[in-house]
Amino acid sequence: MRLCSKVSCPGSAAATMTYVHADACVVIGPLSQRAEPGAHDLCADHAAKLTPPVGWQLIRIEGEQAPPERTHDDLLAIADAVREAAGRPGQDEGTGAGESSGASPTETRHDGSMPGRKHGHLRIIGDS
Repeated sequence: MRLCSKVSCPGSAAATMTYVHADACVVIGPLSQRAEPGAHDLCADHAAKLTPPVGWQLIRIEGEQAPPERTHDDLLAIADAVREAAGRPGQDEGTGAGESSGASPTETRHDGSMPGRKHGHLRIIGDS
């Protein structure tokens, strides 16, 4: 159980407060799952009574919202997107105008990358 960050407050934490100096913004939302550096846990009373410094914006994110349900179709769409981004062998990737399969291992592509054999998101680059 985490306690309120306010000095001498024995209350249990019910909300987490974070702030961004560059944007002059304070955000109070549901209690984070774990304590984070730069975030302050507040009891319900202190979270409700907190006022931001003059000129700062206060954003309150209310209550526990249930996470969106994932359907089987959503999971398949995510898996397809990952496969497409990884460019898995055996799938129709098409040929880019600036790429050829016979490129030499020391050739640099137009985007600055080096050709090589793909292993998921990694490339094996041969010795030059």
